[in-house]
Amino acid sequence: MSALEDLVTEFARLPGIGRKTAQRLTYHLLQQPVEQASRLAHALLAVAERVHACPACGYLTEGELCEYCGDPRRDPGLLCVVEEPSAVPVLERAGEYRGRYHVLGGRLSPLDGVGPEALRLDLLARRVAADGVREVILATNASMEGEVTATYIQRLLAGRGVRVTRLARGLPMGGELEYADGVTIAHALAARQEVT
Repeated sequence: MSALEDLVTEFARLPGIGRKTAQRLTYHLLQQPVEQASRLAHALLAVAERVHACPACGYLTEGELCEYCGDPRRDPGLLCVVEEPSAVPVLERAGEYRGRYHVLGGRLSPLDGVGPEALRLDLLARRVAADGVREVILATNASMEGEVTATYIQRLLAGRGVRVTRLARGLPMGGELEYADGVTIAHALAARQEVT
């Protein structure tokens, strides 16, 4: 296999990148100065060598603890559970949450062979027991697997003296009703509020 084909193949392994997009990225890089490809290669190597999962929560860090676990201003009594590290910056952009996070590293998916032992669920249970957590906020995706994962965690933490809540689900602001899926509409109906 040629170097060109190797690069296309490696790009195509990335999530959301098909073969045509991989080819487009490859040809784009080949049209750039060599220095740009070198900077990209250096950045990829640096991330692979220096970034690792925070031992406390599973978020990504270059240090001993991530920026959220190491921040004494964050409320250790609030723990927001997410499936993947990519969800943390999304929640942070809202600017409302001041607790800490717990990254599961995926979601339960028996069809794909992902059971509870593949996720950071034992660590979650230990954190709840040892860290004085008052509330666990489940922020898993609104998918079948996300719902199964949330239900599993709710049962795992039952009887441990911790409040377990779920992010509200429903129709997004500016969303059109006719484009919403059935699960979203069901959640919106279940979480309806009285108009005052």
